[in-house]
Amino acid sequence: MKCPSCGQRESRVLDSRPVEEESSIKRRRECAFCGRRFTTYEVVDTVPIAVVKRSGNREFFDKHKLKLGIARACQKRPVDADEIASEIESDLQNEIVTEISSKDIGERVLSKLRERDIVSYIRFASVYREFRDIDSFMEEIRRLNKKTKK
Repeated sequence: MKCPSCGQRESRVLDSRPVEEESSIKRRRECAFCGRRFTTYEVVDTVPIAVVKRSGNREFFDKHKLKLGIARACQKRPVDADEIASEIESDLQNEIVTEISSKDIGERVLSKLRERDIVSYIRFASVYREFRDIDSFMEEIRRLNKKTKK
């Protein structure tokens, strides 16, 4: 780290502390040449993820927006919407995805809900898959029932 006073690159770390929910680190440093002390912050650099909507429009991935959609389906159910949203965000960052369709995100949500709570899954699917009538809704329940019996 370059000293803000003399410009030398040699410094030693005196103290390190996590800040902002442990998503960054605050370091207190001392220049090896002039002895000046200064503070630096280290933050994880993430690649922004573009979400391609059904309309073709693109917008940046918003974990909060995803969490709200999941939370509506999980209302009064024993499912942590924040946990699911965090898992999906983490999966996307680990895959180093720069662009993903909203359809793929919806399928990931459905997969995680299917593992945790069938009622939340059906609620989310009813909005996500845009059931037009009772027959399409019943077909989804039949398909789900076959998968759970296996």
